[in-house]
Amino acid sequence: MAFELFGLQIYWYAIIIVSGIAIALWMANREAVRVGLKEDDMTNFILWALPIAIIGARLYYVLFDLGPYLADPIQIFNTRSGGLAIYGGLIAAAIVLIVYTRHHFIDPWLFLDVVAPGVLFAQALGRWGNFMNHEAFGGETTRRFLEGLHLPQFIINNMYIDGAFRQPTFLYESTWSLIGFILLIVLRKKWTFKRGEIFLGYVAWYSFGRFFIEGMRTDSLYLFGGIRVSQMLSLILFVGALTLFYYRRKKNPTVKLYERNQGVNQALL
Repeated sequence: MAFELFGLQIYWYAIIIVSGIAIALWMANREAVRVGLKEDDMTNFILWALPIAIIGARLYYVLFDLGPYLADPIQIFNTRSGGLAIYGGLIAAAIVLIVYTRHHFIDPWLFLDVVAPGVLFAQALGRWGNFMNHEAFGGETTRRFLEGLHLPQFIINNMYIDGAFRQPTFLYESTWSLIGFILLIVLRKKWTFKRGEIFLGYVAWYSFGRFFIEGMRTDSLYLFGGIRVSQMLSLILFVGALTLFYYRRKKNPTVKLYERNQGVNQALL
């Protein structure tokens, strides 16, 4: 728990997740103006997408770990200690985005390109909520190994869970997401993208890293035959993103370019 406000316990998990969402929205608002969209487009979208994404993240987690919740159904609503799956939230938010952009006559690929870098940054920050909750960790390791990674002592000490030091898989994914965020921001300024390619780059980058990091975790959700849900989904998304990227760039010349500074130019006219 971080602190108590009027008798309500406020947890670090919630603070970190909300902070990530707020920063992602701020980034999307700034970029929306540069590509000719409105800040209101992003704000109005998040008002719809956020609650539905939370529901989607929880449903995803519950459906692939159904046993405990069938035994005690009231725990389905207990999200204060975690139990939110990123992929579930992203899938739910994507459905809202498709409906929202169609209703407001916005190119969904352009909208996805605008929000993708901020979402990746929010994911990087959000993993620290897992750190505070002692979740999303890997198998047993040694203190010497963690010290060899030159980690701060507060991370090493907090990785002592259930009687053993653990692989900080939360940190691996956070770092991977942060590197991806920086790459997207830099490439967005230096490379000519077609609409949708920034988003597809985000999907390919995140799913590639998540596939390997998920294999190290001890709290994975499983399909039949011991197949990890997130690894299977990561593989599908990675292949799908690369295939779409290739097809839209090489086989579909009618795809519009992702052009920045449209909003600025229009304001000057």
